[in-house]
Order: sequence, then C-alpha cells, then structure tokens
Amino acid sequence: MNNLKRTPLYEEHKKLGAEMIPFAGYEMPLKYSSIREEHLNVRNNVGIFDVSHMGEIEIRGSDALKFAHFLVTNSVLDMKIGRVKYTPMCYEHGGEVDDLFVYNLGEDFVLLVVNASNYEKDLKFVLEHKNGFHVEILGKTEDYGEVAIQGPKAEEFLRSYFEGEIPLEKLGYFKATYGKLFGLGVLISRTGYTGEDGFEVYASPEEIVTIWNESLKKGEAFGIKPAGLGARDTLRFEVCYWLYGNDIDETTNPFEAGQTFAVKMDKEDFIGKKALEKVLLEGVKRKLTGFKVLSGGVPRHGMKIFKEDKLVGYITSGNMSFVRNEILSLGYVDVAYREEGSKLVATDGKRQFELLIIPMPFVEIKAGKKKV
Repeated sequence: MNNLKRTPLYEEHKKLGAEMIPFAGYEMPLKYSSIREEHLNVRNNVGIFDVSHMGEIEIRGSDALKFAHFLVTNSVLDMKIGRVKYTPMCYEHGGEVDDLFVYNLGEDFVLLVVNASNYEKDLKFVLEHKNGFHVEILGKTEDYGEVAIQGPKAEEFLRSYFEGEIPLEKLGYFKATYGKLFGLGVLISRTGYTGEDGFEVYASPEEIVTIWNESLKKGEAFGIKPAGLGARDTLRFEVCYWLYGNDIDETTNPFEAGQTFAVKMDKEDFIGKKALEKVLLEGVKRKLTGFKVLSGGVPRHGMKIFKEDKLVGYITSGNMSFVRNEILSLGYVDVAYREEGSKLVATDGKRQFELLIIPMPFVEIKAGKKKV
C-alpha cells in the first residue's frame, strides 16, 4: 500500500494484529477480530476507534462564527462556546460538499471536523469563500490525533480519568470541553458516529498514542476493545447515519437525504440557499429510504431500483445488521413509490434483490438520550 498516509496509531494497530486496508488515502484498520464481534461490543459495552484520519480545519478571527454560519446550512451564529453542531455544507447548486461538525471553541475560534476523503476539497471550498470575512483559515489535520470511545459504558469508564471544568457526567450531547484525560491535554466532545453514547477525543499526534494505549489498559474492566472501519460502517448504517460518497454527495441535497433538521432556511444567507429554495418550491422528488432485503444477498451502491418495469431509484448502502440479524439497505426512491410496506426490486443487471420498505433508523439511537 504505497503512497498511503498513516495515522499516529498505525504501529499500535499492527501490534494488535489488525487487518489494514486503504481508506480515504490512509492505511487504516478494517478489523482486529471480527466486524460482528467489534460491532456488538460497541452496542453492549465500549469500543475505541482510531479516527485520526478525519480532517480538521480551523477558522480564526473576529468573523469566525459569522463565516461558519455562511458556509453551512445549519444555524451556528447563536452557538455558545463549547457547543457542537452537525451540518451539511452545500455547493451553490444545492448538492453537498460534505457533512461535518462545527465546534465553537472560543470567541474567535471555530473548528470544522470534516470527512477524511473530503479534507482537501473542503479546505479549498472554505478558502474560496472567505472574501469579505475577517478570518484566517488553517488546514490543521496533521496537528490532531483523534479517537472515538463509544458505547453504553463509555462515560462510566472515562469519567474517573478525566479532569476538567465540566465533569464528563455533566457534559451534554453535542457539547465539548477542554481538560486532561490520563493526565494529557485533550478536547473532548459528547459526539460520535455509532448511535451509542460516547465521546470523541482530540489530542496531539504524539499524545493520542498514549491515550489509545491507556484506554485499552484501563478500560479492560469495562470490556473495551478496539474497533475498525468495518464496525464503524455497520454501526452507523444500523442507525442510518449518512456516509459521504454513498448516501450523500454533490448530486444529493439535504432535503431528500433526510437532513432537513440541519437546514435553517430562515437564515439570511448561506451557500446553496437559492438552490434549496427552488427544491422546496418544486417539491422534493425522491427521498432516502430504508429496506429489508428479502432475497438476493447484500445490495451494493449504485444498483438500480425498480417497481415492476419502472426505474424508481438506486441503492446507496447495503449491509448486515448484527442487532437485527437481517440484511438491510438504504437508497433513494421516488416519493410516489416509497410507502412503508411496499416491495421493490434492486438489480445489478445479473442478480435481483427483493426489497421491503421499512422504517428508519433500523435500530434505536441511544446517543443523546442520557439526561445530564
């Protein structure tokens, strides 16, 4: 795997016997034991993921929050320091550049955490739109290491090892704080990509190695195990979180993707607003839809979906749900054909996959349910 980047935790993955694969320009762990085992351990106990490949873009200056508010579809201008918001970021034509987290970390400091595969593209997009704003934009992904510690036992495990102004049991969902974890300086937020309660921890590339190893050592009593990209994908899939490049991309808009909650059309302006106004005026033509796969195996991205002989959509993601023990799928379907309980057929031209439209998400989202 020549020319691939490596995260600060690469050597630790090798020591643990991980199966490494190329992903978003990085050599990343697919799994350490089995995807199923890692998946269920996150659902039932706690798992730790290397997410140091994610991209970090810093926006600094007196207009930092104002600029971020213009860049994205969600409303971030009213964010208090220590708040985090999920949001799409759109092109002028309404298609999605990326979906990302916006952190308000100070009066003049906003952090964007973007998908690894989109980092260079996103950085270029942000830089291209800075005109008129008093901001400095810095691509800082090389300065950050990141791990995600996810699962119902995440807080119980971490709280005695964290020191900060806000104890972890008081840190609300989509909130962030600075402090020390295992004696090392970190930014920690109650966020994740699994649908479980949990935290994402940012530190220097050097210190993230210590945090990874200390987590695995001190988390043994709580059942902690490392989890790879395979489980990260199956976990997000069960709760129907979007994967950029599959479920959303530059050809999809937030309304058809089911991200309406993160689009604030009452904002004075943001990139793509006019195009999205037109979408609403003309009506949403298709929507992301969930399926139980009744026969045929696992459908793959791009397969066409038919109602009898009529083309009505395409598959975006397909996978095994280890909680439901069923093969499930996501895809865009024309609004006239997505009634719950309806049957459709997906095909790759050779095989056919019988689909039953079911509610989303496929399993209960536990994240954000804990009262603090």
